[in-house]
Amino acid sequence: MLIKNVSTLLGKDLEFVSNTNIKIQDGRFKRIQPKIGPSAKEESIDCEGLILIPGFVNCHTHIGDSIAKDITLNSSVDNRVHPVSGIKSKILRETDPKYLKIFMKNSCQSMLKKGITTFVDFRESGLDGILMLKEVLSQIPIRSIILGRLEFYQNNIEIKKNISFPKNKIEELSGLLQKCDGLGISGANENSQSVLNYYSKTSKIRAIHSSETNKTVSTSKKITGKSETMRALNLKPHFLVHMTYASKGDLFATAKKTRGIVICPRANASLAEGIPNIDLMKKTGCTIALGTDNIMINSPDMFREMDYLWKVSMGISKTRVSPKEILKMATVNGGKILKKDIGIIDTKKYADGIFIDKHSLDLEPMHNVHASIVHRASESTIKAVMIGGKIVHGKI
Repeated sequence: MLIKNVSTLLGKDLEFVSNTNIKIQDGRFKRIQPKIGPSAKEESIDCEGLILIPGFVNCHTHIGDSIAKDITLNSSVDNRVHPVSGIKSKILRETDPKYLKIFMKNSCQSMLKKGITTFVDFRESGLDGILMLKEVLSQIPIRSIILGRLEFYQNNIEIKKNISFPKNKIEELSGLLQKCDGLGISGANENSQSVLNYYSKTSKIRAIHSSETNKTVSTSKKITGKSETMRALNLKPHFLVHMTYASKGDLFATAKKTRGIVICPRANASLAEGIPNIDLMKKTGCTIALGTDNIMINSPDMFREMDYLWKVSMGISKTRVSPKEILKMATVNGGKILKKDIGIIDTKKYADGIFIDKHSLDLEPMHNVHASIVHRASESTIKAVMIGGKIVHGKI
């Protein structure tokens, strides 16, 4: 396929190119330059008036709770989403899977329509939860990275005593890992150092929630005398999630020992837990990506995530944040942290992208393309969504 006369945000720096042609072959971007002619029998599409941006990479979701939108709005974080005692875990246990699948499918379709071409799900409910999500995804052309989890959590006494991973769970863990892309661990406060060390031997992707709330940070210090983030690093994670209350020392260690951090600012704010300090994260050398987190709490919308983060960060810090940096968090940085050929328009990368109408009422005239996309664009400005060189939503 040849895309002609399109504007685009090119490469790792999202450089704005006002007019170019893009050849797509075998699901990847093959050539990007102003003058490319179509080969024999090749489909050619004139995209005058459109800008192609990278597909969004939503680096942290929990779509299993799509059935529980806005339940217990005024409850604490633990009462809502604690993996053992929270209302969310009760809903997941007690709801008929056929209803869970309906609303998970709805969430996947919603993400596609909003330009999310890849999402990373921390999947609860063990192997059954993974297989349930895979069944849903078999009907929807969206990229996914499924990080599974055993329904195995330790209490404070077991963590203090540093109880090891139980032998009777080894086979279950092995079976789970054969069906997913890695591990999405709840947190250091549900696992001893010994257990996290055991999980660290997993060759697939490893990720863990860390320092999301003041309570989780203080609980870790109370149980073990150590920082929650420092303990989470025993997993040897490829990335950490949240880090809302991470210290400067935590962030320096994270920058050194992981690929980066996935932040979920709207979810943190919805839970009355503040927002992460992206300025300090950048200063300590951390790569930052964005996620929308629990659908129970938050809509899976990266446009809203970017808009919120950009404005609230400047409002709190009273210093300017580049909209291009925010847009990178939703695209390029996700691919970088995951080490996947996604989130970027460049040769040899997967041909995933969003075609945005430059003449839409909310965008025209676009004097600053990156700013317009970050805080003015929305689902209504999308003409089409492409994954692997195929239009999966809309029309161009």
